[in-house]
Amino acid sequence: MDKHAKIYVAGHRGLVGSALMRNLERRGYDNFVTRTHAQLDLTHQAEVEAFFELEKPDYVFLAAAKVGGIHANNEYPAEFIRDNLAVQTNVIHAAYRNNVRRLLFLGSSCIYPKLAPQPMKEESLLTGLLEPTNRPYAIAKIAGIEMCWSYNRQYGTQYLAVMPTNLYGPGDNYHPENSHVIPALIRRFHEAKLAGAPSVAIWGTGTPRREFLYSDDMADACVYLMSLPDGQFKPLLAADRNDGLPPLMNIGVGHDLTIRELAETVKAVVGYEGAIEFDATKPDGTPRKLMDVGRLEAMGWKATTSMESGLAAAYADFVARND
Repeated sequence: MDKHAKIYVAGHRGLVGSALMRNLERRGYDNFVTRTHAQLDLTHQAEVEAFFELEKPDYVFLAAAKVGGIHANNEYPAEFIRDNLAVQTNVIHAAYRNNVRRLLFLGSSCIYPKLAPQPMKEESLLTGLLEPTNRPYAIAKIAGIEMCWSYNRQYGTQYLAVMPTNLYGPGDNYHPENSHVIPALIRRFHEAKLAGAPSVAIWGTGTPRREFLYSDDMADACVYLMSLPDGQFKPLLAADRNDGLPPLMNIGVGHDLTIRELAETVKAVVGYEGAIEFDATKPDGTPRKLMDVGRLEAMGWKATTSMESGLAAAYADFVARND
């Protein structure tokens, strides 16, 4: 990517989008086009088409999405499938119509089957049943991958989908009910510390294993991929419908930990001294979700932020935003 090329980061204020903006700015890119949700509703096709016709971005990072944890996915399944399908359909088609050079579509590790072999390879896509608690969101993201694949095949576009593992970091959503596990734990332990509460209750048994990636590492991987020369980038796009692999790349750290281990680590970072209680009547979700990141690491990229330092940065961000 030329340093002065026009780059559109859809969802630039969110956890993913803000990390992408920080990384691009650090690398010297200086020509950004952004819109807040109030300025541009990506679920509205006419608004998206008018925006692309006006701005004509060269590169698009499609990080805008409706996201949430188990509770949010259970409570709002219609919104999760409807809004995500609308956003990605509108943006991907407008990108094609306005000759965007490359597009990066951000998905989620929940696209893989609930019982996929661990660690999960890109080849596992569509080989088994999904986790029911987030199936509407997962199906929307799978449709986005298929859309990138179809446009590459039919129109010769350069659209790549990346599947980050569970993300955390500055700019996360700390809603008490609708957030993901790490921001939810940060908020609960922080509030329990301030209140002097004797214990903190956590959903599930604590036994599921999860992989977590610091958001700035994720952004670095995304920009690294988008910056690859054609000779390395084009082979990732899978223009041939029958070659076995979609235009898909896993992004992760390659190792995981239990929810119990995670809770204990967050507790230590926050400085909470009470007990942890696990509510086994609540759902655990997928028993394990570990990404196989062999393809990305073989290309020369590897995550560098430790869990402890990443959590410390995330907690500092939460405190700064809630003082």
